[in-house]
Amino acid sequence: MSTIYCAHTPALPQVELPARPEAIAFPPTQSALIVVDMQNAYATPGGYLDLAGFDVSATAPVIEKIHQAVTAARTAGVQIIWFQNGWDADYVEAGDAGSPNFHKSNALKTMRKRPELQGSLLAKGGWDYALVDALQPQPGDIVLPKPRYSGFFNTPLDSMLRSRGIRHLIFTGIATNVCVESTLRDGFFLEYFGVVLEDATYQAGPAFAQQAAIFNIETFFGWVSSVDVFCESLKGHKE
Repeated sequence: MSTIYCAHTPALPQVELPARPEAIAFPPTQSALIVVDMQNAYATPGGYLDLAGFDVSATAPVIEKIHQAVTAARTAGVQIIWFQNGWDADYVEAGDAGSPNFHKSNALKTMRKRPELQGSLLAKGGWDYALVDALQPQPGDIVLPKPRYSGFFNTPLDSMLRSRGIRHLIFTGIATNVCVESTLRDGFFLEYFGVVLEDATYQAGPAFAQQAAIFNIETFFGWVSSVDVFCESLKGHKE
């Protein structure tokens, strides 16, 4: 099976990651592990997704897999980037009725149905917005707020990556079919190589949403691997 190598970093030590549709090589010190929206809102009973009617009962194994991937990546010198999706407490950043986000955000729709939740769902500084207890940033990690599904929209992500020479992005988090896929797609258009660790992601909606997102990614926009394979590939590589 062939392996994809990034021609821009041939002199750096490369890790070869078995993946679908083919293996891909990347230099750990010029790569980033992206942890998408692992907040109480998306992974904890009582959080936004749960209150909006989505099933969050199977997120515990995903949290453990992300922890495993983060630990291995940090040891190998991979930059860790945490995203938190949400807005100010008055939801100015969410947009008003002139924004598609106002009409399509399930959090905003849930609050319009249940006004008592206003100011708590995905509001910066609140429990819903916070990262889950089991996944906490460490010194040297980057934590970025994002106001929309894609981590590239209205954030400094692109400039932060380019200033560090990072071209390879390893994705984990929730939701595979929404924020993970949206960020990976935007990265593809900006010439980043995107890999999803599928067992470290979880969908919003039925199982077929996960399957469709993974199909889209491995067929059109990037590569797909697993946490165990990722960690095994990084063994022996230290910063």
